[in-house]
Amino acid sequence: MTSPHPPGGVLDGARHLYAVRVYYEDTDLSGITYHANYLRWFERARSDLLRMLGIDQRAAIESGEGAYALSEVNLKYLAPARLDDDVVIETRCTELGAASCRMHQIARRADQTLCEAHLRVGFITLDGRPRRQPAEWRAAFQTFMTQGPVPL
Repeated sequence: MTSPHPPGGVLDGARHLYAVRVYYEDTDLSGITYHANYLRWFERARSDLLRMLGIDQRAAIESGEGAYALSEVNLKYLAPARLDDDVVIETRCTELGAASCRMHQIARRADQTLCEAHLRVGFITLDGRPRRQPAEWRAAFQTFMTQGPVPL
């Protein structure tokens, strides 16, 4: 028997697309997605983007090298996601620094934008101080940022 693998999304040029479905547990009593769940979906999409770029967060943590941590986030809610909706999270890296990067994430249902996030993620030591990202990780982000659109 073959075991299913969790979704990882797809790279489409300079963006990562990650699909989620709104389950009952994601909603409030009215069937509308609870606001904090967008943060979860955005985090999952970023984590899978890192995995697709060959960035092994777990190994970095276990070796004591460091970890990524969200340092800033600005969310704008535009329309509600509802029970059973299919939502796609789009992630782009908009700025790359020595110890951090800025990202823009959008949650969409079909062509409708539901929520947008502008955020900064920093690489930190395990005691919480900023640290330069590993060079190969920066190179992976740089390559991702400069990819042109993939023809459909």
